Amino acid sequence: MNHAPHHGASHGHHREHAMDGQAEILDLDAEVLAEHIASITAWLPLQTGPRHIVDLGCGTGAGTFALLDRFPDAHVTAVDTSVEHLQRLRTKACTLGVQERIRTVQADLDETAWPDLGSPDLVWASASMHHLAHPDRALRTVYDALVPGGLFAVVELAGHPRFLPEDAPEDRPGLEERVHAAADRRQAEHLPHRGADWGPMLTAAGFTIEGERAIAVNLDGTRSEAIGRYATGVLQRIRSVIADRLSPEDLTALDQLLDAGSPHSILRRDDLTVRTERTVWAARRN
Repeated sequence: MNHAPHHGASHGHHREHAMDGQAEILDLDAEVLAEHIASITAWLPLQTGPRHIVDLGCGTGAGTFALLDRFPDAHVTAVDTSVEHLQRLRTKACTLGVQERIRTVQADLDETAWPDLGSPDLVWASASMHHLAHPDRALRTVYDALVPGGLFAVVELAGHPRFLPEDAPEDRPGLEERVHAAADRRQAEHLPHRGADWGPMLTAAGFTIEGERAIAVNLDGTRSEAIGRYATGVLQRIRSVIADRLSPEDLTALDQLLDAGSPHSILRRDDLTVRTERTVWAARRN
């Protein structure tokens, strides 16, 4: 699962978000938020340990590896449209010695016909469903693929994570909120399902909602040096799509934060935090 500007899968008309840099952000996201991902996998209302899991929009494998760790008897079919992400996932699987438990499938989930994903008893989709142009069709496809009694876990983000104090930086206080506001407006134009309530859509597709949980993330930046790199990567990718929507003063201040050699660099700050929220829906096929 990922907090990159378009975290998770890069589907169809959003292939541009598989550009250089996103894979690194997804890896950092997995590292920084590992305990939160683990808490979600532990919360899932499963009746028995799943044997076949499908990870839709797997990215570089944050969810895949968390699920393999949680369910040692399971195999995962990892699905993404990005060749780069899937290659990175396979390399990581070999490093961890779990390559025999993973099958990767390249697919665009907005296509009418999906590849054969087998009959999973758990489907996991983290920060990927909001990328779809036709999520209602995808939800019905997942319903049909699941075994009776199988579970579909949808994990979605409330928005990009925040990293800076509200009064930062000194010369442009509130900069991060203005950057996020510009990004939110831009994403609303391209990703109408971002921030949606997936409960009614899951119910309409035939699922029974067994649980819904909001998870607040608030991590002290001093816990991991990766947080500075994570903040830099996320804000760099946001900058790449909203630079034309910022004032010259805000753009200059943002560039100083992103310049590793600047005295104002994010990497030199000791007051970073990771603040975000994600919501999980657990939906069962009857």
